[in-house]
Amino acid sequence: MAFTEKQEYKVEVLPPYSVLQVRRADIVEKDGVEVGRTYHRHVRVPGDDVSAECAEVQAIAGALWTDEVVAAYNASLGGE
Repeated sequence: MAFTEKQEYKVEVLPPYSVLQVRRADIVEKDGVEVGRTYHRHVRVPGDDVSAECAEVQAIAGALWTDEVVAAYNASLGGE
């Protein structure tokens, strides 16, 4: 009767600035059978520090968030 926990991620890319919407599922299993699941959502915008995120989110941000995308996002906010 062993309990295990794992996480699954779903990442959506929202145009036009490649904002990342991240859904994390925390899954609890007992003897290999799922007995519980909870969801957590959060958003990361271009320029955010994603070093604490899972490798998948880091890779997506690294590929999409060029200097030009970050600058355009900041300009859309009235900054830079």
